[in-house]
Amino acid sequence: MHIDHQQPSEIKGILAWIERTGNRLPDPVFIFFYCIAAVVFVSVFLAAIGVSAVHPTQVDEFGNAIRISAESLLSANNIQRLLVDMPETFASFHPLGYVLVVMLGAGVAERTGLFASAMSGAVNRAPKILLTPVVALIGMVGNLAADAAYVVLIPLAGVIFSAAGRHPIAGIAAAFAGVSGGFSANLLPGQLDALLFGITEAAAETVLPAWDANIAGNAYFIVGMTFVFLPVIWFVTDKIIEPRLLPVSPQVGDEPAAHDQRESGASLLPAEIQGLKGAGFAALAVILVWVFLCVAPGTPLIDESANPEARLNPLFRSLVAGFFILFLMTGWAYGTASGSVQSHRDIVRMMSESMSELSYYLVLAFAAAHFVAMFNWSNLGLIFAIKGAAILQGSSLPDAVLLTLIILFGASINLFIGSASAKWALLAPVLVPMLMLLGLSPEMSTAAYRVGDGATNIITPLMPYFPLILVFCQRWQKDFGLGSLAATMLPYSLLLLFSGIVMTVIWVIFGIPLGPGATVEFTL
Repeated sequence: MHIDHQQPSEIKGILAWIERTGNRLPDPVFIFFYCIAAVVFVSVFLAAIGVSAVHPTQVDEFGNAIRISAESLLSANNIQRLLVDMPETFASFHPLGYVLVVMLGAGVAERTGLFASAMSGAVNRAPKILLTPVVALIGMVGNLAADAAYVVLIPLAGVIFSAAGRHPIAGIAAAFAGVSGGFSANLLPGQLDALLFGITEAAAETVLPAWDANIAGNAYFIVGMTFVFLPVIWFVTDKIIEPRLLPVSPQVGDEPAAHDQRESGASLLPAEIQGLKGAGFAALAVILVWVFLCVAPGTPLIDESANPEARLNPLFRSLVAGFFILFLMTGWAYGTASGSVQSHRDIVRMMSESMSELSYYLVLAFAAAHFVAMFNWSNLGLIFAIKGAAILQGSSLPDAVLLTLIILFGASINLFIGSASAKWALLAPVLVPMLMLLGLSPEMSTAAYRVGDGATNIITPLMPYFPLILVFCQRWQKDFGLGSLAATMLPYSLLLLFSGIVMTVIWVIFGIPLGPGATVEFTL
């Protein structure tokens, strides 16, 4: 069945509007600078008229609730704090340390070829009948490799589908849906968890200063997303998308891409197989070390003196270091066995290169750090959260409905601002405290945001890899345009969003833990 040509043109019109609107927006770095300017103006105005709110948890020495007043960011104290503490404000930005540490290890694993070989080997060995779900699963798990999944797995999926006698664009679509639509779905916490929970921690501390981030706080939820999204992508690919794609003859496709399976990683060399074995042993060794640290005398990663619910906190907070060591050692073992690492100098070079690729993130983090800090100094986030929570309590909206609205809001914003961290840094200072005051945990707020963030990635032209995916498709079908890609990915987007909302509602209704030590509800 051929694609209805009216439909793509309509979709293209919508996307053209999104693209025009989004392109008018400044770079996310300057969005933060403009937001800082807006916060300064609002803080001066609200401080002048005496806006305040009663703090929900803090009391004075007499036991009376403390009233929080809006503070002008142009006060002498705040100007001094901005200028004197600027290095500290930047360096103490919670996500910064988390991301840099994890990326030091992930950079080694990526540059040695571990991630590419692991994804290629998994997809290449998939039975034909399970090709779609395997591609989707590897796409979701491949997000542990940061952007490597986009440039390795997605074109590879087209080649593999073609070799299996299936439509290559269906393979590209399935992989794109897994990598980008299932951006937050995974079987393990990773870099994204470290990044988002760093922002969540900063936001939650406005209500509860003692709250500590646990990057495994969404571990169960993201596993649930994986198994919910997997059949959705499988169904859409096999039953909706592939039957509607125009036939592709071998002559139409990009012949070099079709024949270059070795360079694309479609088959593994003996050295790569040895490398994967070495990486497997290294991963096992790291896991055993962490288990030992949980049961060894003194239990370094278990606080036996703490309350039962807090005893595992050291273990949770060690996961950032754990992922660094895991990625570093498995990448090193793979590189040594496969020949991509000749000496320790190669490891240092790879770590350096991974840091150099984070240059834009560092600039973004500088702007985001000051926005978050100044928002906190002004007390606006806490005041808005308290008053917003009071309004929502008065509306008597069920938790499930409230979270659904947040998911839809995040999905809408995602059409215009692609960066997950940038959006969360803007939204978290209000959403996290507000939901805490309504009895929903910071982990639940983060989980709801993640559902909305991923679903619309695959239909916005402003997603950085959207043009690249279009090029991959045009290798196989020269006239495959923006509207064609949008029409192809729209069913994924809608069904992933719907299934994510349903899953979130069920999670809340039944109070299922979001991760180790992370509950849906929150009590001040």
